Amino acid sequence: MASKDYYAILGVRRDASAKEIKQAYRRLARRYHPDVNPGDPTAEQKFKEISEAYAVLGNPESRRQYDRLGAQAFAGDTTSTRDPRGGFWGFRPGNLGDFFSGRGPFGEGLGHLLEELFRGGASRGQATASKGQDVEQTLDISFEEAVRGTTKEIHVARRGGSERLSVKIPPGVDTNSRVRLAGKGEAGKFGGPPGDLYIVIRVRPHPYFVRQGNDIHCEVPVTLAEALLGAKIEVPTLDGKITMTVPPGTQNGRVFRLRGKGVPYLKGDGRGDQYVTLRVVLPETLDERSRELIAEFERRNPLQPRAQMRW
Repeated sequence: MASKDYYAILGVRRDASAKEIKQAYRRLARRYHPDVNPGDPTAEQKFKEISEAYAVLGNPESRRQYDRLGAQAFAGDTTSTRDPRGGFWGFRPGNLGDFFSGRGPFGEGLGHLLEELFRGGASRGQATASKGQDVEQTLDISFEEAVRGTTKEIHVARRGGSERLSVKIPPGVDTNSRVRLAGKGEAGKFGGPPGDLYIVIRVRPHPYFVRQGNDIHCEVPVTLAEALLGAKIEVPTLDGKITMTVPPGTQNGRVFRLRGKGVPYLKGDGRGDQYVTLRVVLPETLDERSRELIAEFERRNPLQPRAQMRW
């Protein structure tokens, strides 16, 4: 105990006034109180040290004893400090019962001061109950999960511990959508409510669907014959394959609209649409007979595609 310097623990000079000592304790208590640092053993130990220091220096009689004899004046179960009014206080650091309760010469007590410090009005500059900090966590999901909705298990790390949670993702979310879990953030301060947990969605890209708002876009390849003669082709949608009619003479790049085949609206009923762009795919090699047939086709069907261009 002889090595303890209560003045240094509170960060004040040895000639500090009672007001300066009390102010120093208030400042440090707000910083290291266990309610502010749940699950932090270092902060808890620091709080015990500053409370012990203030228990001695915050009382004029015990401070005078400390200034004369040092911390050893309060060490051990059998070493007591004499009350000038008679009897013994029975005080020792590590057992602050009298000081916390206000019994004996300690007046209002440390417990009273802490109650004043953490429950007092904000108008006096004292800490009041406040909501805990909100927490954000990113969650990757597939394109289909974003469209249809899903339930995911996540692991949330907070100060003082961690927790596994089940998160319901509603249909229609997109990248940067935020799902709120009320009361699952950091613990509140001084009895305040906990903060909220926000799950920030990140949607992985799809191999052939592209989302724009609540609409879906995709490209579907067709053959030259299908484009020229018309056909019924299978087209992928979020609900599975459907059959779509390609009219004869369909140009490359023509866009078809499939109503109600897009993404569900997050708010309200209904869905967006799906837009299908047809891309004519040509063979990379031709045999001699095919060349002859194409040449004959061109003679039979003359076309001037660049006739309107002027340069």
